[in-house]
Amino acid sequence: MMQTASQATPYLVAHITDLHIKAGGKLSYRRVDTADALRQCIDTLLALPQRPDIAVVTGDLVDFGSEDEYRFLRGILEALPIPVRLMPGNHDSRDALRRVFADHAYLFAAGDGDSPVHYRIDAGPLTLIAFDCTVPRHSGGRVDPDALPWLEAALAVAPERPTLLMLHHPPFHTGIGHMDQQGLENAALLEAVVRRHPQIERVLCGHLHRHITRRFGGTIAMTAPGPAHQVALDLDPQAASRFRMEPPGFLLHWWHPVHGLVTHAAPIGDHGPVYPFFDEGGRLID
Repeated sequence: MMQTASQATPYLVAHITDLHIKAGGKLSYRRVDTADALRQCIDTLLALPQRPDIAVVTGDLVDFGSEDEYRFLRGILEALPIPVRLMPGNHDSRDALRRVFADHAYLFAAGDGDSPVHYRIDAGPLTLIAFDCTVPRHSGGRVDPDALPWLEAALAVAPERPTLLMLHHPPFHTGIGHMDQQGLENAALLEAVVRRHPQIERVLCGHLHRHITRRFGGTIAMTAPGPAHQVALDLDPQAASRFRMEPPGFLLHWWHPVHGLVTHAAPIGDHGPVYPFFDEGGRLID
């Protein structure tokens, strides 16, 4: 019997990115408390009316890739009582990440040490695929043509399951010049693969510390805002590399078996109580 919309069970994915945790809670750029920002992000997640089923973090977990940073991060994440799936960004060390999170078996699905962190996992009704395009010691990313057969095979496992494809660098230009200069090489190769697999509902990325969307390979690619600082919105190709303390946030991807995937941008922090639109008699409050 077919489920009705009211009977169907939704699945909720929290998408966080660009944590930039420093060991001991040291400030980033001498002014950004990234550790406290992550704690506030977790508090906001746990205060949601519907708790997410899983959280994914699309890279730049720490700032310098040291084991001390990952250990500090691990301690903060212990406050999040839902599964968390990690992947590296250009600020990360794959080897150090794997050493500190050695019990996260998915990190070793495609190799160990400093090899790329590719993995495919089932998450409720969804498939999550992490495709690591980071280049050690480089700000920009690169799609490795030799890794594409792995991605094709991962996508072919369950072509009927809605899929979220995750990478750190967005596979498109954003108009923010200094960030586009450290973008993703060979993005067209990835786009060709994505176009052949219509089950890909979203391509989830980080790196930009902003919520940006674009059509890509017949689906939607997007970056998420950061829980701390945001890259300054300046679309001059020669704009200086700067950040600002805009309101932080994360994304919530709501999968519904009837309605499909819907993405919400959620601000971090306590923004006061929830107010009714209508009074107890059902009249609109004027």
